[in-house]
Amino acid sequence: MSSMFESPDLAPEEVAAHMLVTASALDDLTLADAMVVVTYMRPKRIPAGTIFIKEGEIKRNDYMLLILEGDIAVENDLPGAQGDTLVVNIIGPGHLIGEMGVLDGSPRSARCTANTDIAAAILSRTALMRLLRDHPQTGSRLLLAISKRMADRLRETTRKLRTFAQMNKALHEELQVVMNNRTKGPNSSTPD
Repeated sequence: MSSMFESPDLAPEEVAAHMLVTASALDDLTLADAMVVVTYMRPKRIPAGTIFIKEGEIKRNDYMLLILEGDIAVENDLPGAQGDTLVVNIIGPGHLIGEMGVLDGSPRSARCTANTDIAAAILSRTALMRLLRDHPQTGSRLLLAISKRMADRLRETTRKLRTFAQMNKALHEELQVVMNNRTKGPNSSTPD
């Protein structure tokens, strides 16, 4: 069984362009825009088991990666737990990683490990700057699509934090009831 990346009907650039305009990537781009963008990307193969992005990494973090084949585990270190991590997501073909890095080069917010062999396309900040110079309209639409994707993630994170805050409040109230019952004790009597 051949993969979409090795499709005889589509060139690798066309496959990457089609994946770039999916809902899991940048569906606000047109296919024509995506075809231009992928000409500024370079292919990358990552062997299974490779940790290719490290949480907090400050070097070599000025790129975003489009997954063409394979699965990646996105993990965060657990606070106070030496070496323990939490898998926060498993992502596959058509997903983007590192949009913030291509924009600002800030430290990476998660660790990414290749669960399988990965075929990917990388857009570096240098390539993004060339794209903006050579094709300003396409580059602007790409930046707008990346910004929208980041805004959508921020809204989703805010929704999750609100849910967590509600759960935390309910647990706190339940704990208060338990603590109040303990301070009264089983033998406490109320005056008549």
